[in-house]
Amino acid sequence: MAGIQLKSVRKSFQGFEVIHGIDLEIADGSFTVFVGPSGCGKSTLLRMMAGLEEITAGEVHIDGVRCDHLLPAARGFAMVFQSYALYPHMSVEQNLRFGLENQKLEKREIAARVQKAAGILQIEHLLARRPSQLSGGQSQRVAIGRAIVKEPKAFLFDEPLSNLDAELRVKMRGELISLHQRLGSTMIYVTHDQVEAMTMADRIVVLNQGQIEQVGTPVELYARPRNRFVAGFLGAPPMNMLAGTVTGGGVLLEGGTLVPLPGRTVPLAEGAPVTLGIRPEHVEVRPGPLKLAVATTEVLGSETIVHATTGSGAPFTVALRGISGVKAGDSLEVDLPAAFIHLFDEAGTTIGATEDWRAAYLT
Repeated sequence: MAGIQLKSVRKSFQGFEVIHGIDLEIADGSFTVFVGPSGCGKSTLLRMMAGLEEITAGEVHIDGVRCDHLLPAARGFAMVFQSYALYPHMSVEQNLRFGLENQKLEKREIAARVQKAAGILQIEHLLARRPSQLSGGQSQRVAIGRAIVKEPKAFLFDEPLSNLDAELRVKMRGELISLHQRLGSTMIYVTHDQVEAMTMADRIVVLNQGQIEQVGTPVELYARPRNRFVAGFLGAPPMNMLAGTVTGGGVLLEGGTLVPLPGRTVPLAEGAPVTLGIRPEHVEVRPGPLKLAVATTEVLGSETIVHATTGSGAPFTVALRGISGVKAGDSLEVDLPAAFIHLFDEAGTTIGATEDWRAAYLT
């Protein structure tokens, strides 16, 4: 296992900078997820840590020892890619053995490591098969097993579940979480799927345009996002955002609706522009300040997603538990509980947030 530190890491391609001076510490034994939209630099950052991409400036340290000058094989990492990259002419066992044989390990040691990895991943019955005889989930297990046999300091996962269907992705997420608990190894996982990030991570690193927007636990980022980008990126359906201005005791939305904020201090002058955010699951259908016109609904069984518009024409989403009878063309009156309201200034920075969010969010 290993703790990893990135110090002012930068990356440029032909003079165009894509990673902008990232500083980050990854704790020994943690499950850290890099998440962000496509093109934000998360895979590039992972490849620089692995040594597959040369850094332009900065330093990478493993357990306090600088390693960015070392070849990938000397860093002690094992990487699992989106593509399984299994050798098609080799059996599963031969795929698992191949890297260890290149390291000139003793046959007894190789056999022990292969059997241990196969046991951990429950693929002992697949050892004689070829990759063409495996399902997508089985192939991914073999790819992970090829990393486990190396007994690395850390595992690096680059969107390893992207090629799987939805049901299998959910199953494999659970298997990776269990694997981390059994091995206790440092794991760094790259994904653009915020659901994967929220369900798997000890700590999430949200990236945007080559910079870190926020680092924290999934609950911290969900309940207290640092800025509008993080607030809008994490959460499904995404957070509602309504433009307004600061007024005495609350926010005056476009269209003239006043949303009171009792007990909240808004550190902006009267009339200053502000964005009010609230997640769809925190909106309550009961007498309140906001009137909605329902456009469409999505009945998912466990919940109903209502897509509506406000009086000013702004889109607004409400998530209702269970199967709701709300339908297109209906009118809804909703309340926006002050404890769940997020405020953002013109620059998109969170303002007026209370420190103690646990009373509202934790049940």
